[in-house]
Amino acid sequence: MIQLSKRSAALCLIPRNIATLLLCLGPMLPALGQQPLKTLLVGIDHRTVTSLNGDWHYLVDQAPGRALYTGSGELNDRSYALNEHPNIVGKHNEEYDFATAPTIKVPGDWNTQVPQLFNYEGVLWYQRDFDAYPKPGTRTFLHIGAANYRSHVWVNQKRVCDHEGGFTQFDCEVTSVLHAGSNFVVIAVDATRLVDGIPSVGYDWFNYGGLTRDVSLVTVPAIFIDDYDVHLAHKAQFEPGNTELTGYVHVLDAPAGTSVTIDIPEAGAKTIAKTDADGNAAFTVKAAKLTLWSPETPKLYKVNLASGDDRLSDDIGFREIRVDGTRILLNGKAIFLQGVNVHAEAPIRGGRVNTDLDVAMLFSYLKDLNANFARLAHYPHDERMERAADRNGIMIWSEIPNWQHISFDKPEVYAKDVTMLREMIRRDRNKASVILWSVSNETPNNPIRTKFLTDLANEARKLDPTRPITSAVLGPKPNGNERVVNDPLCDALDVIGQNEYIGWYELTPEDADKIQWIFPQKPVVMSEFGAEAKFGNHGAINQRWTEEQQVDVFKHQLVMLNQIPQLRGITPWVLMDFRSTTRNIPKLQDGFNRKGLVSEAGEKKLAFVYFKKIYEERSIGKAE
Repeated sequence: MIQLSKRSAALCLIPRNIATLLLCLGPMLPALGQQPLKTLLVGIDHRTVTSLNGDWHYLVDQAPGRALYTGSGELNDRSYALNEHPNIVGKHNEEYDFATAPTIKVPGDWNTQVPQLFNYEGVLWYQRDFDAYPKPGTRTFLHIGAANYRSHVWVNQKRVCDHEGGFTQFDCEVTSVLHAGSNFVVIAVDATRLVDGIPSVGYDWFNYGGLTRDVSLVTVPAIFIDDYDVHLAHKAQFEPGNTELTGYVHVLDAPAGTSVTIDIPEAGAKTIAKTDADGNAAFTVKAAKLTLWSPETPKLYKVNLASGDDRLSDDIGFREIRVDGTRILLNGKAIFLQGVNVHAEAPIRGGRVNTDLDVAMLFSYLKDLNANFARLAHYPHDERMERAADRNGIMIWSEIPNWQHISFDKPEVYAKDVTMLREMIRRDRNKASVILWSVSNETPNNPIRTKFLTDLANEARKLDPTRPITSAVLGPKPNGNERVVNDPLCDALDVIGQNEYIGWYELTPEDADKIQWIFPQKPVVMSEFGAEAKFGNHGAINQRWTEEQQVDVFKHQLVMLNQIPQLRGITPWVLMDFRSTTRNIPKLQDGFNRKGLVSEAGEKKLAFVYFKKIYEERSIGKAE
C-alpha cells in the first residue's frame, strides 16, 4: 500500500493546482491503469452513432474478481480481456470462452436479467463483436452512458480506459486500436461496494450492477466539438426582454483562431466565434426573438454548432434561475416547487431506468400528479430523464451520490467527487430543466465533512455559475417544539434542502402540527418526508403500513410545512416504491422501500390522489 508523506497529505487537504492533484491521485493510479485524462463528449444523443446495444456475451468472474485482478491487486490485462478461445479440456477455469457464453441485454443491469445474479455484487465480463471501417482524418470513441461501479475496457486486447462511478457517462478513444472489418470489445464491470467509493458501502437503494445505460461508437472529425454551453446571459439582476445568449464552444485540438459558427435559426441568432489557445470559443449573440423556457411554456430551440468538418445540433431551452433572499426566481418570477423524489427504478419491469418507455411512464406519473419539479435522487439519472423534463416543463434537482458514509477525510475521495461533479454538470449544463445542482444527501454534521462539501459546492459554482447549489441536510435534534437548523453546511448553499420523517421514524403524525422550524434566511425545499404503506393494505389512520396512515402523515406534515415562511418547495419521498436490500420486513416490504406514492407495479396509492389534489389546488406553500 502506498502512503503519502505528512507534508503531501497536508497538501492534499486542499489541492491548489494540477501538480498537487496528481500527487494526491498518485496512490490511485495503479488501480486506474495510469490512464491519462480522457475526453468527455457532450451531446452524444444528438450525434449519429453506431449503437452497440443488444446482446452481449458475459462471464461471471471467479470470486473475488480473480480474473480481473492479480494477486497483488493490480488489473490483469492477460485474462478474459484477451478473448481467447482455449482448447484445454479439464483445466479448471481455462475453459471459459465468450464464444460459448450466454448473452445478456445491454443496456441493463444483470440483477433483473439473470436470476442467479440477482444479489450478485462482484465482477461481470461483457464481450461483443462489431464491425468498423475507420476513415482517415476521423477519431472514434466508445461511449458508455453508465456502468456500475468500476469499469475497465479493452478493444482488440488493448486496454483503452478505466472509469470509476456508477451513474455518469464516459468515453474511451479507440481510434488507434480499431482495424477495418471485425473488432471486439471486452468490458469488465465491478459492482463491489467500496468504503472509499461514492456512495460508499451503505445506502438505501439497490446496487444494480452492469452496463446499465446505452453503449455506442461515435466517429467524429480529427478536430471536433466535444463541449459547449449555450445559455441566457446571467445579468446582475433579471432584465425582462433580455435576449442575449452567451457561452462557449470547445473544439478539441483546434489551433487558436479556428472558426466556430453558432446558429439558432428560430431565434434569429447567428454568430461566428474564434477559438483561443485552449480551444475555447467564447461568444455572445442577441436573439431577434426569444420565448423563455418555463413549466408553462417549455420552449426548446434547435441550436446548430459547426467548426471545420464537424456539425452538431442540440435542442436547448433558455431561462434564468436565481435566488433572491428567500425566493427562487425563474425568469424573474417567484416560484414554488411542487415536486416529488424520483429514483431511477424502472416501473413495472424493475431494474434501472434506461429506455424511452421507462421515462415516458415516470413522466406520465409526474404530469398526472400536477408536479412541476422532481428531485432525481440520489445520483445522476439517464440523460433521457433530463431530455424529457426539458420537453415536459418539469424542473429538476440533480445530485451526485454523496450519502451518509462517505470517507470525507480522504483526498482521493474528494478527487473522485470532483470528477463525478464535472461529469454530471458537463453532460447536463445545457438542460433548461435542471435548476439545482446538489452536492450531497443526509451527510453527518462535522467539520471535516463541512469543509469537503463546501469546497465541492464552490467547485460546482466555478463549473456553472448560473445555477443555485443545494444539498439535503438531516437533523437538527429537537428542542421542545422547535427545530433550529444550524448545520454549517447551509452557509455554503443557495437553497437549503431539509429531510425529516416526523410521524414515521420519530414522534406521531399529530406531533408535526406543533413543530416550528427555524431556518437561515434562504429558500427551503423540504426534500424528504413521508411514511411507508403497501399498496392495497387498508386500515385505520393510526395503523402503520396502511395507505390511510400514509395519507394522515402527509396531512399533518402539510400543517407543519405551511408554517415555514421560507418554504419554496416540497418533494415527498418518493414517487414509486423501489428496491432496497435494507428493506426486508416480510409481507410489508419484501425488499422494497414502500414510501412510494405509486407501487413498483404502477398502482397509485391514496397518497398519490392526495398530492394530485393538493398540487392542483396549489394549497401548499407560497412563492413569496
